Amino acid sequence: MTNHAYLLLTPHEKNSASLLMKHLSQRYVQFINRTCRRTGSLSEGRYKSCLTQEKQYILACYRYIELNPVRAGMVPRPRDYSRSSYGCDEAGDPNALITPHLQYLGLSANSEKRLDSYKGLIEEKIQGTATT
Repeated sequence: MTNHAYLLLTPHEKNSASLLMKHLSQRYVQFINRTCRRTGSLSEGRYKSCLTQEKQYILACYRYIELNPVRAGMVPRPRDYSRSSYGCDEAGDPNALITPHLQYLGLSANSEKRLDSYKGLIEEKIQGTATT
């Protein structure tokens, strides 16, 4: 079984995303090894990353990531997945770990309209009327 985690990061420094992933991976391996009383690495592969250069693609990435648990059959709706930013992006639930991307903020200057716009983007994809 392969587990995947998707993150959309906007680094402020050249190597900050790779350093974050390195530290997250190290801490995760330590936690699993301590919890399961084992030693060694968990996987042989490295994390994979890609640059998102086009501004309009950012919201498509938001949508892909937040709908992934639905596509995988893990939950019926994106809001039901506890490890998602969907509650923050669609309902405005506070989350200290999440800083909205400029493209997300650009959906509307009004926070209530922005939440509705984002919810519409997700619902559109769930209903299969959008292509991304």
